[in-house]
Amino acid sequence: MDKFVYERKHLNNGAKYVAGVDEVGRGPLAGPVVCCAVIMPECDFIDGVDDSKKLTEKKREQLAELIKQRAVCYSIAEISPQEIDQINILNAVKKCMVMAVEGLKIKPDITLVDGVDTALPINAEYLIKGDSKSYSIGCASIVAKVYRDNLMKELAKDYPEYSFERHKGYGTKIHIEKIKEIGPCKLHRKTFIKNFWVEPAN
Repeated sequence: MDKFVYERKHLNNGAKYVAGVDEVGRGPLAGPVVCCAVIMPECDFIDGVDDSKKLTEKKREQLAELIKQRAVCYSIAEISPQEIDQINILNAVKKCMVMAVEGLKIKPDITLVDGVDTALPINAEYLIKGDSKSYSIGCASIVAKVYRDNLMKELAKDYPEYSFERHKGYGTKIHIEKIKEIGPCKLHRKTFIKNFWVEPAN
């Protein structure tokens, strides 16, 4: 499968720069949502780029370094758990994606976006399962995933009781049990845990 077909279509239609953008961390109970936007060169493809969820941790880390080295430019943005609670996760993803695209040193003519529900205020084409179909989105997916995983590992040092380094904030059984036992910390999204944890009245 030619994973550069969407990029090439726009390049052939006059676009000079095509960016891919993806998010990671939409579903976890804790931690930020992270987005990456990246413009990749047309003639320097990296073998193995795919949806980040299909790759091993070691392979993701190797690819992320290659992608960052070879990218024309890339940008990473994040939205905090507190802001996710304030504006909801869909609006947080939209804002995060726009921040990532606007953070690129080179303004893309068009952006390829994973998903169909974001409706960003930028020139974009939306692709279902875009991280498997588009090389640029796949690259963005990998860089965002590695960045967020490493961030959660670092944050775990401040909150060792939650084992964030193991589950990265996702709703595993051990994570949910720990929240029920000791309550949430400031990394938790209160709107995501309201079904099994009620904040005590003052």
